[in-house]
Amino acid sequence: MAGIRSAGAYIPKYRLGKETAGWRAPGEKAVANFDEDSVTMAVAAGADCLRGIDRAEVDSILFATTTPPYLEKQNAALIATALDLRNDISSADIANVLRAGTTAVKIALESVNAGSAKNVLVVAADSRLAVPRDPMEPAIGDGAAALLISKDGVFAEITASHHVTDSMLDVWRARDDTFVRSWEDRFVIEEGLLRVLPQAVGAFMEKSGLKPADFSKAVYYSNDARRHAQLARQMGFKEEQVQDPMYGVVGNTGVAFPLMLLVAALEEAKSGDRLLLAGYGDGADVFSIEVKRGADGSKNGWRGVKKHVESKRLLKTYDEYARWRELMTTAAARRPPLPTPSVSALWRETDKNIRLHASRCKSCGYLQYPPQRVCIKCMTRDSFEPVRLSDKKAEIFTYSMDYVAGTPDVPLVVTVVNFEGGGRMICMMTDREVEEVRVGLPVEMSFRKLHTVGGVHNYYWKSTPVRA
Repeated sequence: MAGIRSAGAYIPKYRLGKETAGWRAPGEKAVANFDEDSVTMAVAAGADCLRGIDRAEVDSILFATTTPPYLEKQNAALIATALDLRNDISSADIANVLRAGTTAVKIALESVNAGSAKNVLVVAADSRLAVPRDPMEPAIGDGAAALLISKDGVFAEITASHHVTDSMLDVWRARDDTFVRSWEDRFVIEEGLLRVLPQAVGAFMEKSGLKPADFSKAVYYSNDARRHAQLARQMGFKEEQVQDPMYGVVGNTGVAFPLMLLVAALEEAKSGDRLLLAGYGDGADVFSIEVKRGADGSKNGWRGVKKHVESKRLLKTYDEYARWRELMTTAAARRPPLPTPSVSALWRETDKNIRLHASRCKSCGYLQYPPQRVCIKCMTRDSFEPVRLSDKKAEIFTYSMDYVAGTPDVPLVVTVVNFEGGGRMICMMTDREVEEVRVGLPVEMSFRKLHTVGGVHNYYWKSTPVRA
């Protein structure tokens, strides 16, 4: 039976919390760095999910989000390239609704059961914005989750499902909107969430012959902590059956929210546990998932949710966050404006810049980055094989700090890193504290956005201290 072969997650390092000057909420929420978006977080979650798995086995990818960097151009294709997947795979963006993550799981499951794909990677990520100081702002966080749906090697089988479509203008964002909009709370909650989700779960129970007491954990979408507890009572789940929704810790991560909670539940699950997964948004998707063997989070070395929650840093001021999200006007750097990236160059250098391929000489085995036509060690010409560096361990060989570069995060740290097994690369550093930067610091590679000019997002890999 088809199910989950592997899982992964990504939560940004930074938080807004009660120690953050200007942040008026008692709890914390995860916020993406200035160089992160839903694509970069999806790449990180996908890489976490594929630890210990040959990426050539993935033959389909689905990207779920309500915040795609590109409205016309497939974001899933960019994620697949950054993850260095094969190019003879199918791909699709599942967008524009909060239950896109669970809908992507449904499509992946149907593909695997139909035999059109053996391993489908589902990645869900969101980085939504609420109006500053709006009551919705503290509840919304940033994050991503990934599941590898397969028939082979699964540790959790998806045994039943039920799906409902119910058009509801409760939360929305039009084409030119920066911030999420919502109608009056009572209408949104009573006529939307508290009506649709319990009805869908009730119909699923009747259809499958299951009852709430049959589930070890219930994982489901909700707008906030209060409604989450109310939903549990309404659907017949006891408090101990409900997966911690992480409100006040990470926040409501939109499309990724139910899948992130599922990954967290799988980290603690044991053989024989049955989990309920329910996504909400213009209807609902409900699944029953049976765990076949332990999935303690270290099985494939994936970090999952728990390790990402523990690895964090609070921002000192709300202004820092507002600057990252361009919610406040700041003086432009006293530098010439950036030119629009050359699309031809971006395409020509895809393997080097997006797949992060180095080249290994077939004659002497020397590895070099960027790839060259002539081996600098044995002078052999045009005889190389590609080597992916993005998942290699590395350490800082040397570095410099630029305090006048005009970056949103001064100073700009530029590192030269040596990869385990060979290869050296010059790149920017991100998610770093200045005082921890040193020669010999272990680092890993993170897919980030350099800048956006003319609607072109220029992505590249940066070094970052190892999270966990």
